Amino acid sequence: MATAKSHRELRVYQLAFKSATEIHEVTKKFPAEEKYSLVDQIRRSSRSVCANIAEAWRRRKYPKNFVSKLTDSDTEATETIVWLDFALHFGYISAVHHKELSDHYDHICSQLTIMMSEPGKWTPHSND
Repeated sequence: MATAKSHRELRVYQLAFKSATEIHEVTKKFPAEEKYSLVDQIRRSSRSVCANIAEAWRRRKYPKNFVSKLTDSDTEATETIVWLDFALHFGYISAVHHKELSDHYDHICSQLTIMMSEPGKWTPHSND
């Protein structure tokens, strides 16, 4: 598990990054009136998932800090799901696209929960 040399090698980070970039692209098509509300919120929360995973990775030698940052990431992922729900409700994304992205964030949350449940598995060892 701690064989990864960088947060970029973590599957959870890769999925979060892919999902955030997909959200960026899809929100380009949202109405102009949403630019400073829904678009800003969903882009911010989806990017924050990635940033918090990266910060957690750098803090992994301190299990409580590691879990705290992963908790922040989990919270942001859940917030992103809420914004996706609003986008679906207002007809800005299709039900299929909503399900795909929501499933991504559900999977991210599951992966983060596993990491939080066993922070010691991620602690760097002297040969890391």
